[in-house]
Amino acid sequence: MRYLLSVTLDKLRNDGVQDTQLHLRSHAPAAQTHEQHAAWDDTVEILYRTFHGSIEAGRVFFEYEIPRLGARIDVVLIIRHVVFVLEFKTGSSDTSRSALDQVTDYALDLRYFHKTSHKAVIAPFLVTSHKGATQITRDRHDPLMTSVAVVDPSALSAAIDSVLADVPGEPLIPDTWVHGAYEPTPTIVEAARALYRGHSVTEITRSTAGADNLATTSQTLIEVIRGARERNEKVICFVTGVPGAGKTLVGLNLATTKVDETSKQHCVYLSGNGPLVAVLREALVRDAVEQSKRTKQKRRKGEVSHGVKAFIQNVHHFRDDCVRTPDAPTERIVVFDEAQRAWNQHMTSDFMKRKKGVKDFNHSEPEFLISCMDRHDGWAVIVCLVGNGQEINRGEAGISAWLDACATHFTQWRVYASPELGLNEVETQQPLAQLRAAGTFVEAPLLHLRASIRSFRSNLVSSFVNSLLSFKPDAAELYDKVSQDFPIILTRDVAQAKQWVRDQARGSERFGILASSAAQRLRPYAIDVTSKIDPIHWFLNGKDDVRSSYFLESVATEFDVQGLELDWTCIAWDADFRCRHTDRSWDQFAFRGSRWERIKQAERQAYHVNAYRVLLTRARQGMVIVVPHGASDDHTRQPGFYDDTYAYLQRVGMKGA
Repeated sequence: MRYLLSVTLDKLRNDGVQDTQLHLRSHAPAAQTHEQHAAWDDTVEILYRTFHGSIEAGRVFFEYEIPRLGARIDVVLIIRHVVFVLEFKTGSSDTSRSALDQVTDYALDLRYFHKTSHKAVIAPFLVTSHKGATQITRDRHDPLMTSVAVVDPSALSAAIDSVLADVPGEPLIPDTWVHGAYEPTPTIVEAARALYRGHSVTEITRSTAGADNLATTSQTLIEVIRGARERNEKVICFVTGVPGAGKTLVGLNLATTKVDETSKQHCVYLSGNGPLVAVLREALVRDAVEQSKRTKQKRRKGEVSHGVKAFIQNVHHFRDDCVRTPDAPTERIVVFDEAQRAWNQHMTSDFMKRKKGVKDFNHSEPEFLISCMDRHDGWAVIVCLVGNGQEINRGEAGISAWLDACATHFTQWRVYASPELGLNEVETQQPLAQLRAAGTFVEAPLLHLRASIRSFRSNLVSSFVNSLLSFKPDAAELYDKVSQDFPIILTRDVAQAKQWVRDQARGSERFGILASSAAQRLRPYAIDVTSKIDPIHWFLNGKDDVRSSYFLESVATEFDVQGLELDWTCIAWDADFRCRHTDRSWDQFAFRGSRWERIKQAERQAYHVNAYRVLLTRARQGMVIVVPHGASDDHTRQPGFYDDTYAYLQRVGMKGA
């Protein structure tokens, strides 16, 4: 059940305060604090006083769980056609923005992800000792939802009656409502928190036909691992998928899953994406410290960090440990996220010589990482999470380097992958053919995730972005489909773009401004990509911190946001990436000194396209694209550098705010 206790209003009235309090305590897990018991007692008493003289029918759900957020709603109250979301803070008069956002987040979770709440009237209330009640108004984006009302216990009855009278809707059946499917789509940070607390991937992700079943892919990997252990063989699995399909979530789930109850072997999640590792680690540490406060254990940050670092590691630290010692790693199961971004031989050798003092290092990063796991006597498993079109920096080897290593140096390793692995990539065809000829390639269709779940409003965002960047004729058609539920707005005014994302966000929904790392002539608009952000502050800190994304003062580039996401994005499009309308192609530039220089190398051009692909696929709910006018008196920002790009986006169908 997703709640501790459910009672009808009739039963609450008949049983009275004390019996209901005892009943609630008897359903609670062990080791609850005195403060928690006292809070429940206050809640029961307030609800009893609110309804004891009423004849209203309804049902109360105490401690209603929201797995995606790792939280519980104090009370969900179903009366007639309204779902009341009640958060009680009666020990204080806290009406802070964070408290209001908390209640809004609960209400939005039900609206977005709980099937029987999609068309219900939802009314979030913050019940505090603050005297009186704030005016109840309709949410500006959702006519079936009210803004958060702050009420004191004595005003709760009148506030409930006001919503019932003023906001019409279809009647609800409480038993039907509570059994509605819960199909959330968490952010990667939310998912990591929930998985680390012990939730399963099935509890925190949706399983509708519109998205590939992550649980099935995860279970396939577990079965492959068990088979490798039983047959005492070495295996490498490739999990592929479109941007936002949940590959990182699959990896994190595997790292928190016991392959079997008796084995002490554990899996480690490795990534070379520094911002992603830093943000996930800090999020887990903060969450664990906060959880410990609630249970009065008060664990210190340093104590928590040790366990988190064992769970999520930087792949380069793992690599360096293996350079220092010839021993096999502790782990027999490792997950390499964004495996396509591992370094080629030239980049790895150069780095080892310059930074580590290791001469004559003649391995690519994929080859060396496989060799590290090959040191194990008996079985070992590598899981590579692969994003198509995600290489954004020089020296990234792509997936072909992993396949080459398996086909040439590690021929005893069995390779599991879907037919989509390396599809349409010329450099992968030869090693794939070698693996198939050797009989070591095992086709596993379930290791490919076909649909994006990041943008839960539409699973076609990734397809639209690919068509947009490739000038495909279906771009306009895809835009029409996507924009019905996932707004994509076009403007030439930076201030208007920033205001648009502010206006869209509700609760703690995160928004921020993004730009290409090559977008160096946005500085006149106070968008400076050369001023580096701290991703921990930018992605995790709140609305009162000027370093956070919420302030729209610091801009994140493709290197900061790859693997992460926001609810709403403002994308500033500079003259580094210009549409050439005459032949439907992109002119690409890097800014050197005081002028733009054309990028001519095919490899660098591919990275530049991928950078914009990353930026355009970070939003979960919608985005605004701002293409400045430029300035005729600035040779680096001539209007012609921007006008054709703006015109192309207009032709695709994008409209203004």
